[in-house]
Amino acid sequence: MANDTANTPEERVVALWRRFGNSAFGRRLYSFLFSRMVPYTGTIRPMIEEITPGRASVTIEDRKILRNHLHSIHAIALANLGELASGLAVIAALPKATKGIVTSLEIDYTKKARGKLTAIGEAQVPDRINDTITLQARATIWDSVGDSVATVTAQWLLSPRD
Repeated sequence: MANDTANTPEERVVALWRRFGNSAFGRRLYSFLFSRMVPYTGTIRPMIEEITPGRASVTIEDRKILRNHLHSIHAIALANLGELASGLAVIAALPKATKGIVTSLEIDYTKKARGKLTAIGEAQVPDRINDTITLQARATIWDSVGDSVATVTAQWLLSPRD
């Protein structure tokens, strides 16, 4: 299933998206496969809607298992969603022969999260990375009425691949 030119995990994520992301069925299949490849992320059942260099959109449906004692979506499920959306935005923009890892994650909660949620991840990744750098990526999580419920900021350490 993987593209022969996609050697790194990051390249495989993008190559598979290019293959499957152009149709509703393909996006469902891609999201299912992604959840199997990254089991913890799969616990929120993300639906990956868009991946382009520097931008990604991911939705989740409100489910009882994701709720806390306040009957809203749990803080860690929101962090998981925001980290995924911001991470996909970074991964899709990585220059060839670059690797990255999240070194810090911060989340600000602005409203109880209920219903279908959409996270929009954004990152401005340089076209070339010659030395190790720190990059900030952000995801805003929106509810179905268009209110922001949380903002996730992820610090990434990017460096040339050995």
